[in-house]
Amino acid sequence: MPIPDFQTVMLPLLVHLSDGKEHSNQETLKHLAEHFQLRDEELARLLPSGLQAVFTNRVAWAKSHLKAAGMIESPRRGYYKIRPRGLEVLKANPSRVDLRVLNQFPEYVEFRTPKDEVGEPKSPSVPESTPESDKWTPEDHLDYGYQKIREQLAIELLTKVKDASPAFFEKLVVELLLAMGYGGSRQDAGRTVGRAGDGGIDGVINEDRLGLDVIYVQAKRWDGVVGRPEIQKFAGALQGQRAKKGIFITTSDFTKDANDYAAMIDSRIVLINGVRLSNLMIDHGVGVTHATSYEVKRLDSDYFEES
Repeated sequence: MPIPDFQTVMLPLLVHLSDGKEHSNQETLKHLAEHFQLRDEELARLLPSGLQAVFTNRVAWAKSHLKAAGMIESPRRGYYKIRPRGLEVLKANPSRVDLRVLNQFPEYVEFRTPKDEVGEPKSPSVPESTPESDKWTPEDHLDYGYQKIREQLAIELLTKVKDASPAFFEKLVVELLLAMGYGGSRQDAGRTVGRAGDGGIDGVINEDRLGLDVIYVQAKRWDGVVGRPEIQKFAGALQGQRAKKGIFITTSDFTKDANDYAAMIDSRIVLINGVRLSNLMIDHGVGVTHATSYEVKRLDSDYFEES
């Protein structure tokens, strides 16, 4: 099942704490993961920052909201327990505990009301959130915004690549492969990739900086999809060179037959379509530049430890 949003976590979390005992963060995470029947790969899924698991983050935000509503407390670092208000909410046998339930408590409303620099309530600078976005944590909003920006950038990159000259595309392929760690020096890569094709091969590039193995490259700045015959031609060219590895890069896409054929043959041919090409350019800083950064900080609990 999909990873639950932080509001869906609230009721099972309260039930878990309803015995009145202190429960550690790890104990709670394990219990809730079992409750939601999450698989290992779901539990291992990370936020875009790569610093925290998505499920761990959502449980943390569920705790934060319940604590702000006076339903749970943290008597010591890394442990939580239920408060009388939390028990009262559970006595009503709710089918769900979400922000609508929490909004009945004045301190929670106070918690969610934006304040200006002198502590006075202020009008929000953005429109009221939708019911769907209310399920998101701040990290979810950042993730969504980041993905939308990245998707738009990938579209713009691919448009620029398609409009570029063949010579520029060859240069771009060199830059990308170098950025990914292939080709040794820039001079070596320039001599190999982009030279006149031979039997379906546009160039050869070192797989590693020592040149222990080579990769044959085919780069096509096409609008039409690449079919199986083109991949067969490239595979035949590899066999003629007694080569086992190749990369076929296109600005368009590959047919299903082309992908199936590349997957079944002995030679290892990696197919890179336009979408993957633009995303690799973003990942490795080719054709893009830094725009802005947001530094996200967290509470340093160790700072407040009193000896």
